[in-house]
Amino acid sequence: MTMNNVVASLQNEYSRLQAELGRVGKALSALGYSGGKKLKVRTLSKEARERIAEAQRQRWAKARKAAAKQ
Repeated sequence: MTMNNVVASLQNEYSRLQAELGRVGKALSALGYSGGKKLKVRTLSKEARERIAEAQRQRWAKARKAAAKQ
C-alpha cells in the first residue's frame, strides 16, 4: 500500500465512524439519554451555610491582612 492508499483508507474509516456515532447519538436521543450524569442536589442547613460564610469571611480577612503587609 502506498501512503496515499493508507490516508484514503483512514479517511474512509473516519467517515464511517462519524456516521455510526451519529446513529448512536440519534438512538440515545430517542431513548431520552441526556449524556450527562444527574447530580444530586445538596441542601445545606442554615447553620451550615452560616459556618461556610464565616469561614470564607475569615479567609478574605486573612488575605487582605497579608496584602496590606506587602
